[in-house]
Amino acid sequence: MSLRSVSVVVLFTCWVAISSAAEQTPLRLERVERCGNLLVSEIQDWCMTVRGLSEKLPVLKLGAETISSDAVQRDGSTLKVRIARAEFQSGPLWLQDSRRESNAVWLTLRNSHVLAAGPDEVMKNMDGLSTYVDLISILIEENQNGLQEAERLAKKYGAKVVGSIAPLNVYQLRLPAKNLEQRDSLVLRIGSETSVDAVVIEESAAEGTEQNTAHQEKEKKPAPDSDEWAANRFLDAVNYYRKSIPQRQLPFSPQPIRIGLIERDVDFDTSDFADYSGACSMPRICIFARDAVKSDSHGTTVAGILGARWDDGGNTGFLRGLEKTSGGFEIIVDRNSDAGITANIAASVNLVEDGVRVLNWSWGIHRVGAKDVKGDDVDSLLRSGIAMSGYEELLEEFFLWLRKEHPDVVVVNSAGNGASFSGTDEYRLPSSFVTEQLLVVGGHQLREHASLHVDDPAYVEKRSSSNVDMRVDITAAACAHSSTKIVGQAGEVHCGTSYATPLVAGLLAAMLSINPELHPEQLRILLRRSAMTIGENHDFEGMDAEDLTAPILPSERGYQIDDKDVGRSARLDMLKAVDLAVQSRSRVR
Repeated sequence: MSLRSVSVVVLFTCWVAISSAAEQTPLRLERVERCGNLLVSEIQDWCMTVRGLSEKLPVLKLGAETISSDAVQRDGSTLKVRIARAEFQSGPLWLQDSRRESNAVWLTLRNSHVLAAGPDEVMKNMDGLSTYVDLISILIEENQNGLQEAERLAKKYGAKVVGSIAPLNVYQLRLPAKNLEQRDSLVLRIGSETSVDAVVIEESAAEGTEQNTAHQEKEKKPAPDSDEWAANRFLDAVNYYRKSIPQRQLPFSPQPIRIGLIERDVDFDTSDFADYSGACSMPRICIFARDAVKSDSHGTTVAGILGARWDDGGNTGFLRGLEKTSGGFEIIVDRNSDAGITANIAASVNLVEDGVRVLNWSWGIHRVGAKDVKGDDVDSLLRSGIAMSGYEELLEEFFLWLRKEHPDVVVVNSAGNGASFSGTDEYRLPSSFVTEQLLVVGGHQLREHASLHVDDPAYVEKRSSSNVDMRVDITAAACAHSSTKIVGQAGEVHCGTSYATPLVAGLLAAMLSINPELHPEQLRILLRRSAMTIGENHDFEGMDAEDLTAPILPSERGYQIDDKDVGRSARLDMLKAVDLAVQSRSRVR
């Protein structure tokens, strides 16, 4: 063989090896955010960071439509795409490169978006918390034209309108402030304007996890092989949905339901989520999320409780277990940007406008100075008084909007892990809000060496870190496995009310798939009627914080005042709740 022939063979072999390696490298959408002018609605710019790009430009899909390559700009691993709102609808965005398909990310064409501060745009305040220096949000009075008034105020104070949550009349301003003294002076002056209802100051301590490190260290986790969800009849509910619903021959088919998780991302390189790439449409179970680097991330574990593949390691997704019988579930993971609580609300508004029926909020905050059940200071997820005041007004406006425009949407919120009181006004948000559209979930775990029946109140015990009181609607298993990248290997056990919350959110989605006519107050009634019990019976007079949830009432036990459950706290029973949803549909016939 000639030298030239050898060279050709070597080059061909190298090309094949490079091509093969490119084919094996996963294609992942890691960041997808609005960029450019966030106030423009009809023509939107979106910037995305992609891992695994080859030399050629991938095909971009939005829903069933292909985005023209003329609308896409590339700079290394970053893509910028321009979307004309008249030509597309909100939907899953994913990339296709030959045989490779990326994870799909929900791209909303709604127009609630806010900016996050960069590393040089935050400072420590007097409480030692990181706070935004030049970005604030203002809540404009409802009788005002929000954008017009925000622009007037921006011009008056030398600021600029850079973001908005228009349905709530909330607008984000970039102030001409270089330090906290200048910011606070401007906040005081802007807040005194008659057209301004409230000013929201963002404090950027990581609210993404509901775990309290101090309590996690003190509190013993369950054994890696313990079946925490057995306490909520998880598998019984799956079996009932799969087998009993078709056998009843009811005059309906389970309906598709869309769920929103306010989380950052999901690791699609884990065995739990390995088959969620590319196009997905109901009646399948679909998960739309940005890709995470860490397999044990908060969002991955929360999403896994709903949608993880079965028997492959890590989690066992409740809704994934219903896939063959249900009408399908779309699980959308999004938190808009890293702009804290304001971004959480912006993402929630977009998701609701895009048709989400159930919102999972596995997050919450305590005010500086909040006390736990022993009278000690709460040391997790703290915010200053001035920040809490703004957040309270923002959340109130969100729930007022929800009641007026979307009364069929239910929000499920974690009670928190501060061993404190979930419903104490001004000290815990958002769980302290009293509204029919907000359900609050506490956490429990199995007792060691318990040989009791599952419906015995002593079968479980409250997680000592879980927040309590009358505002908690129900408790659920607080511990779950994280996902792993190795098939068949279970991840570490993570505990917190963050992981109890999606159990309830997933159950509500399943109930709504059976009877979409159920409204939030009816869902709460069915949850409480079906609940098992936990804790002691205090006859409605909680002592030493033993009132773990609102006590079960006689009206929730067939008006039998002497029922053994009356006065006790409520524990999730997934099987009976699904059965009551079926019965509610049967009565409509």
